[in-house]
Amino acid sequence: MESLNALFEYTTEGIIIVDASGFIVRANPSSEQLFGYDRNELIHQKIEVLVPGRFSHSHTKQREEYNKSPHPRSMGKGLDLYGKRKNGSEFPVEISLSHYKNNGELYVIAFIIDRTERKDAEEKIKKINAELELKVEERTKILKETLHELEASKDELSHALEKEKELNDMKSRFVTMASHEFRTPLSTILSSAALIGKYKNTEEEDKRLKHVDRIKSAVTNMTLILNDFLSVGKLEEGKISINITSINIPNLIGESLTELTNFLKIGQYINYNHSGKEDFLSDKQIIKNIIINLVSNASKFSSEGKQIDVTTNHESSHLKIIVEDHGIGIPHEEHKNLFERFFRAKNASNIQGTGLGLSIVSKYVEVLNGIIEFKSELNTGTTFYITLPLQDENNTIN
Repeated sequence: MESLNALFEYTTEGIIIVDASGFIVRANPSSEQLFGYDRNELIHQKIEVLVPGRFSHSHTKQREEYNKSPHPRSMGKGLDLYGKRKNGSEFPVEISLSHYKNNGELYVIAFIIDRTERKDAEEKIKKINAELELKVEERTKILKETLHELEASKDELSHALEKEKELNDMKSRFVTMASHEFRTPLSTILSSAALIGKYKNTEEEDKRLKHVDRIKSAVTNMTLILNDFLSVGKLEEGKISINITSINIPNLIGESLTELTNFLKIGQYINYNHSGKEDFLSDKQIIKNIIINLVSNASKFSSEGKQIDVTTNHESSHLKIIVEDHGIGIPHEEHKNLFERFFRAKNASNIQGTGLGLSIVSKYVEVLNGIIEFKSELNTGTTFYITLPLQDENNTIN
């Protein structure tokens, strides 16, 4: 008995014994020290004196329920409990319960531990965990952004490599095509130049002029091919500048068609008509390039003696250009590929050309914010319809 009393008196754990009515009948020194009371000051006080006021009512009900069916309850059940000191301050506690009977009376024993340090440690751990989670979230966000940037860089690199591959392929095809396309006009120039030297007599003037015309036609053809190559290069590199000026459309078209005179086949002729206002604000050189490309194509894919119709119309704020030929036409199933670079229709394989002209025209029209459309029937002919908007005179776009 003396040993049990010593255990009660000297244990570091607070021990409080309560009767069935909730009055404290005994409290050891550790519990009195824990709650800030003097020796035996807690005796005969209700246990609720040690419970924070906001919990006292519910604690009374819980105590009465416990008395009806008393059972041991060990510490660490996950309950968030608080005790109240004599000075009114609160602190976290952990409580285990047991019970016994003496002379038929129920008594409940409460073993109490101050959880302040553990609670502080738990709060610190929670704070550390929260900070770690925040850091993980931030790092994850940074990682996602980095991965996104890497993915974007990968896409850009892939696009750049694809572009580089495409440019290298284009250069290779340029070299192959140039060697092929230049060979014929150069051979023509060489042979005609050699033959001209043989026609020394005055009566052979017609023969000399025939070869001079052949040389002019070959030079014009080579010039057109070179212009195509140069235009593709500038368009690919984004070096096309739009210089807006006032253009006299009939004069510009007439000038462009004159340059193509030596390119036309025997008997071919161009019928040109203009309606509406003559002056138009746009880029003179680009419109000239569009006309030369479309008319040279019309001549190339038409037989000798065929008419080529060129019509321009300037009404309100738009210029409409129509170029119509009566040539071989384009197979319907190949219409969708017409403006692709290097595209040659299957019925044009024996006709000299780079396959760049219409691709260049569509790009020029796009640069001027215009629209290009066409209709074509096999063995009947092809018509191109271009609509260009009036540009701002003060606007020069690079």
